[in-house]
Amino acid sequence: MPVLHTRKQSKKVKVTFSNGLLFVEPEGSKSQAFPLEWFPKLQNATDEERDDWEQTANGIHFNKLDIDIVI
Repeated sequence: MPVLHTRKQSKKVKVTFSNGLLFVEPEGSKSQAFPLEWFPKLQNATDEERDDWEQTANGIHFNKLDIDIVI
């Protein structure tokens, strides 16, 4: 009996901040912009806190701030 192995494809996301906006750009897709005023913790965060994020199944998670953004 054959054993099948599957691997989830890792999607890459680019996250940037500019002019009071959070830009999330999934690989191969258009960039989405979110006003930082929607996320007060993120708006007032340091660069170090903003840089500590990871991709999740539904979007991105900012680890130090415990914020999830669904994309």
